[in-house]
Amino acid sequence: MSWNDLPVSRRSVLLGSLAACCGCRSVPMTDRRQLLLSTEGSEAQLGLTSYQSILKEEAESKNAHFKELVDRVGQRIAKVSGRDDFQWEFRTLASEQQNAFCLPGGKVAVYEGIMPVCQTEAGLAVVMSHEIGHALARHGGERMSQSKLVNGGKQAVAFVTRNQDAKRQEMIAQAYGLGSQYGVLLPFSRKHELEADEIGLMLMSKAGYDPSEAPTFWTRFGASNSSQQPVEYASTHPSNEHRASALAAQMSEANELYLAASDKIGKGEAIQIAQAGAASPSGVSPAKSSIQAAGFSADEF
Repeated sequence: MSWNDLPVSRRSVLLGSLAACCGCRSVPMTDRRQLLLSTEGSEAQLGLTSYQSILKEEAESKNAHFKELVDRVGQRIAKVSGRDDFQWEFRTLASEQQNAFCLPGGKVAVYEGIMPVCQTEAGLAVVMSHEIGHALARHGGERMSQSKLVNGGKQAVAFVTRNQDAKRQEMIAQAYGLGSQYGVLLPFSRKHELEADEIGLMLMSKAGYDPSEAPTFWTRFGASNSSQQPVEYASTHPSNEHRASALAAQMSEANELYLAASDKIGKGEAIQIAQAGAASPSGVSPAKSSIQAAGFSADEF
């Protein structure tokens, strides 16, 4: 019998059992317990498929300076990530988007649009180590697992209320949907962002980049982003101010790692914005569509 052939009530029970007994692990560096209903191998395969689609749809940067910096910073962070088994790749994409991503398995891309905000190698390390932090923590797999449980819960609500009048069923379903979004999925998403910030801070410090650049970057990014941000409660991301203050609170541990680094880069090389190549107009990214089609969340700065 296939999964779709199972009664709704049976599916919900099975999902709950999986969540309770076989899907937990600890996140590297933070030791937070997380639920995972997918294998790392399956996530990496989805990541590779998405990455290949993105490279077909998105133009690569022609800016040799940007490309060299992205590869240099990425290699340094990968070296201290503890994931020698990842098939690391670092690409620069020609778009004005202020964005970057790292897919499962180590496929990393940085958009030209974020480079002016980075200003230095250390600023770029903040961005790239944050994205790599998502991959190390398997946040994509965790988000897919959460979605499975929430969808199973919605089906269970529909099953339990099947004998109630239609208006009451609709009220309960709407209330549950709102609770799922604002009570589980968005808070977990904000938790993922703050956790990736923390992991990224430790990674960049171990790689020899000055960790004090991390809270400074988020303050700078907030000032550069003229679009009105949603209130944190209704956003998938914590506010830039929240991120900067959280990173500042973790600076003691980060400084210890930085002082222990064998090769201290500090702020590193300044990013030469005058050398920027032609960038495509900003807007909805084909890359974002490809990532979401695979089941992962497209991280947005």
